[in-house]
Amino acid sequence: MPDPIYTKLALLLQLLLLLLIPLEVALAARGRIRAEYELRDTIANIAVSVGSIFLWGTLGWMYFGGVLYAYHHRLFQIPFAWWSFALAFVLEDCRYYWWHRISHRSRWFWASHVVHHSSQHFNLSTNLRQSWTSQFSGLTLLGIPLAFIGFNPALVALAFTLNLSYQFWIHTESVDRMPRWFEWLLNTPSHHRVHHASNPRYLDANYAGVFMIWDRLFGSFVAEQRDELPRYGIVKNLGSFNPVRIALHEYYAIARDVLRRDLTWAHRLAYFFAPPGWSHDGSRATTAQLRAQASRATAAGAALQVPPEPAFATLD
Repeated sequence: MPDPIYTKLALLLQLLLLLLIPLEVALAARGRIRAEYELRDTIANIAVSVGSIFLWGTLGWMYFGGVLYAYHHRLFQIPFAWWSFALAFVLEDCRYYWWHRISHRSRWFWASHVVHHSSQHFNLSTNLRQSWTSQFSGLTLLGIPLAFIGFNPALVALAFTLNLSYQFWIHTESVDRMPRWFEWLLNTPSHHRVHHASNPRYLDANYAGVFMIWDRLFGSFVAEQRDELPRYGIVKNLGSFNPVRIALHEYYAIARDVLRRDLTWAHRLAYFFAPPGWSHDGSRATTAQLRAQASRATAAGAALQVPPEPAFATLD
């Protein structure tokens, strides 16, 4: 069992990171860095964060109970040491990648995660906008395998906390690019701006928590382009700062679709689990379809700009 001091230090780190928000606001107000804050949006981020913390505090047992049960039946006894922490940190980051990717590719899980993407601003306070319903989605079960292998739940929790702590600073426009080796290996503000963008080119990309190797390995990496600035938010923005609507709007949309008349059971299930944007009548578009539409529009625009080939007279 790891010394509780490690957990206390991780929590202290998170509290210290929160102090970066007023610092970013102050520096942006003086024109020292690039950062756009909107008061109602920031207040909404804080309100959503309070709800998320409260629900995790009261319903977290739904996750931790499964983890503790898996650890009780663990395959191996892995000690708490520097090498086991390093291994747990890497494996936890891989788990986070797949949790994150699934959260974008299936509407039921997206309903929980969309909360984090619903702001049209991208600053350090955006990190506070977290789900109220992640305990109910079922994806928390992805945390069980590490405990079942034999990693102490406290060690896994520490790796998870540090993973999320790392991600705090990448929610900013004030940092342009890090050194090339850093950009290749680790998640950065540039990579995460892409992840939060609603441009078709950038949709469903850069799921990594810390190590970008997962995106590069599994084909989901997209680099930020100088000629296309990210547009933050979701494909159809909410236009609301109400924390309850922010937290629950996609569940309402799912219920509205599922309860439509004249649908088959296959259609109803698809409205739950198909990719966001799927519709039985083709009235909406998934990420793949949006990208295809954007590619066709770009190709058509390029074709219009290409001058016609000169006509040459031929002599018989």
